[in-house]
Parts: sequence; structure tokens; C-alpha cells
Amino acid sequence: MKRRAALLTMVGACAWLAGGAAPRAEDAVTLKVGVNKVISDVVFYIAQERGFFAEQNLKVELIPFDSGPRMIAPLAAGQIDIGAGASSAGLFNAVGRGLGVKIVADKGSTAAAYDYMPLLLRKDLIDSGKVKTLADLRGLKLAAAGPGSATNAKLAVALGKGGLTYKDADNVNMSYPQQVVALSSKAIDGAITTEPSASQAVDSGVAVRFSDASLYPGQQVAILLYGAELLTKRRDVGQRFMTAYVKASRVYNDATNKGLFNGPGSQQLIDLIMKTTGLSNRKLFDTMVPNGISPDGAVNMKSLADDLKFFVEQGQIEKPVVVGDVVDMAFASNAVKQLGPYRPN
Repeated sequence: MKRRAALLTMVGACAWLAGGAAPRAEDAVTLKVGVNKVISDVVFYIAQERGFFAEQNLKVELIPFDSGPRMIAPLAAGQIDIGAGASSAGLFNAVGRGLGVKIVADKGSTAAAYDYMPLLLRKDLIDSGKVKTLADLRGLKLAAAGPGSATNAKLAVALGKGGLTYKDADNVNMSYPQQVVALSSKAIDGAITTEPSASQAVDSGVAVRFSDASLYPGQQVAILLYGAELLTKRRDVGQRFMTAYVKASRVYNDATNKGLFNGPGSQQLIDLIMKTTGLSNRKLFDTMVPNGISPDGAVNMKSLADDLKFFVEQGQIEKPVVVGDVVDMAFASNAVKQLGPYRPN
């Protein structure tokens, strides 16, 4: 009897040292997360495959959408808990209407060496000498993914640096895959597009990159969004998700060292991206520029403010709103406190 009691005491001590008993599977909290099969979604899959969500006693269901904006209404209605969106007029308007969604972390940004959303121009326009500087964009037909998107905002920056206004170009809106087709057929002269469309257009020989990260340093393009439940009643659950997300983002940063898919674990990362996006040309990753994701989850507040200013100027904002109304960085800050500072491998 004494031996049995001693054994139970030892087991209890070991559990305390390990941080408590392992959670039972039935106790795991289920979260529904919207994804749209883009490369920046890979952080969710890293957290899933590495067991980072399981560490936080979370069961995460990844729900496919065909675009980020389509997640806003289900997120506001509580049909999904977490979404992936972009800096856009639609997002600011949703917050202005009181839909109860907020930006909580970075999901895709153009940090130095990570310009995954470049300005592309048709190669024949460069080879002929018709376009040499940004000032030569005047009158060209240029595509963005908008209206009211981060791509439109970046196009405005490019035109501005050429001494032009947004109206000095013939601006059209179309999806990224459509942009590649339109560049090939010469239906457009250039586009602000993202990977992998950018590398596909360059690899096929129809376009060249006409910008680098210096065009719009650190633009906040994609963001992680929480719905009202995680922002209010279930903040503890939102914190657990964020800790797993930031941990996974650090694995991603290690693998995309200095803006290339060549860091520690890069081949496994490429495998995962190909598996989850449907990309089949592995050679593209030799030159593809990965999206930046802050290893601390931090978002670029100035970029969000600059893009909001552009949307206001274009008459696309319904009610007055400020960036502070749209962002809650407490989750990411607390995750960094738990995990410690990022140390690249």
C-alpha cells in the first residue's frame, strides 16, 4: 500500500514538472479557419503538421474559400473563427459597419528581400526601350486585383514615384491568373501581381520584374483576422491559436532565408506548399520570392494607414475609420512573451 502511494506521488510530481497532465483529445477546442489556397496559407499547415495547434489543445479545421474578401461575412457571423484577408477598402468598411472583425497578425508583407508582389511589365516594352523608368508608365494599361485592394494602393505608389497620378495610367482590375494570360496576349502592359503568378509570367518570358522591395518597403498586404468571439469572450482560445501561429511563422522564416526558398527546412516547406496549393512546377521555387511574415506577428501600421488614405482618396470608404479601430496586437505581443525573441536557425 505504501509503495502504491509512493508511486502515485511520483507520478503526480512528474505531471507537475511537465506542466500538468496531457489534455484529453475530447477536451480540444475546435476552431474553423478560412484559407484560400495561396502560398501564405502555409503557416497554418506548418502549425498543423508540426503539432503546434495540438500543443495548444486546439483542433483546427481549415475551410477553403476562393478569395479573402469572401471570408469577411462568415467571419462576422461566427461561421468561421479566423480568416485570412488583405489590406482593402472592404475590410475597413466592414469594421466601420461594426462587423466585429480585427487584424491580429501579419500574414504577408513585403519586407526587405521579400517583394512577392512586384510590378511586372511586358518584356517587349522593356526590350524596345519604350519603358525605362516609372515616368514611362503614363498611358499604359496596368492591372491590379482591386478595386480597393493593396495592389491598387501599390500601383498608386509606383505611379507617384514616376511623378504621375493614379489617373495617368489606364487602370483595370482582374485576378492574378488572368493577369498572366493578359500579359501574354498583350491585352495589358503591366500588373501588380503576387507569387506564384509573378514567377510564372517571368518564367514564360512574357514579363519582367520592374520593381523590388524599395518601391513600397514593408507593405502590409495579407493579414490574419479574428472574429468577435475570439476578440471578446474567448480571448484565451485566440491566444492559444496565436502562440501556435507565431511559432509556425518562425519555422517559415527559417526556411525562407533572405527572401529565397533555401533556408533550413526549405525543401519540406516547398513540399507542403505544393501539396496545399496545387502548384506542380518545383523549378519555380528556384527564383520565386516568398512572402514575408513577421516572426513576431507584427503588422506594419504605417502601411495600413497609407493604404487607408489611398482608399479614402478614391472615395471607397463608407464611414470614417482609423487604423487603430481595425487592429488588436495584444495576441501577437503575448505570444512573443511566451515564446521569447526569434532566433533564426
